[in-house]
Amino acid sequence: MQESDLPGVDLNLLGPLAALLQERHVSRAAERAHMSQPAMSRALAALRRVFGDELLVRCVGGYRLTPRAERLQRDLAAILPQLEGLFAETPYNPLTADHAFRLAGTDYVLSVIGPPLVRRVLVQSPTVTLHFDGWHEGVYQDVERGALDLAFTGGAAPPPLRSEPLFDDRYVCVMSAGHPLAAAATLTLADYLACDHVVVDILAGRQGTVDTRLEALGRARRASVTVSYHAFAAAAIRDTRLVATLPRRFAGHLTADRTLAVTEAPEEVGPLSFAMAWHPRLDGDPAQRWLRDTIRAAAPTG
Repeated sequence: MQESDLPGVDLNLLGPLAALLQERHVSRAAERAHMSQPAMSRALAALRRVFGDELLVRCVGGYRLTPRAERLQRDLAAILPQLEGLFAETPYNPLTADHAFRLAGTDYVLSVIGPPLVRRVLVQSPTVTLHFDGWHEGVYQDVERGALDLAFTGGAAPPPLRSEPLFDDRYVCVMSAGHPLAAAATLTLADYLACDHVVVDILAGRQGTVDTRLEALGRARRASVTVSYHAFAAAAIRDTRLVATLPRRFAGHLTADRTLAVTEAPEEVGPLSFAMAWHPRLDGDPAQRWLRDTIRAAAPTG
């Protein structure tokens, strides 16, 4: 067999070959390899064709190995353990792992899932490193090319990335306590559109589903101020006539601030959902599976 013949070799023959060389008997080799005797006989015939050698020669009292078979037996003793290690999955032990994971998301989603995730990781895998990146226009491309392990997205990520929902939320409107609409329980769409808004720029100057849903209705709000972070939007509205549309989980702590008012967003703005997204090539990686399991456990419920 020449080196150029390797692509045409059936590697499934390695197991029967090792059994035949060890047992030097077709029936016993078949039992050792959990094969039928006819199947082992066919494997022996195929091996003889591959190596151009009889390998096992019948003699008084059974079979003997040819010189070629004896060399193969010595080589297999070194090769087979390496092949088993090549195909065996190395168990992932978070206590001793030293992986560095890169994740990305908006300041909102990281504020929700980041703290419980960090606490879990520090307990389960103290030598693992987490690096959180902010959201940017190239996030999906970074996940696709491997610069990011995972991204937290609003809704599903585009193909070829995989997405798994993590938690849901609703929008509220946050404004200064002196705003004319501060006492309203819920803003009507007309009142909402009449306001001056601070918009959180998620992508291309738009705030995700908020502006997408308004555009689907043929409407648009007036963006007086555009910022990159939800926290900045909440800070910018103080002592102004601006309205910030923020997720309820993010704005919850603002209700204790008497200088601010929190009302329900118009029904037309609708709910929002968040997911984690990763590339399919990471589906079976033990470290990545552990990361996703840890994120699932850290995601809020209810």
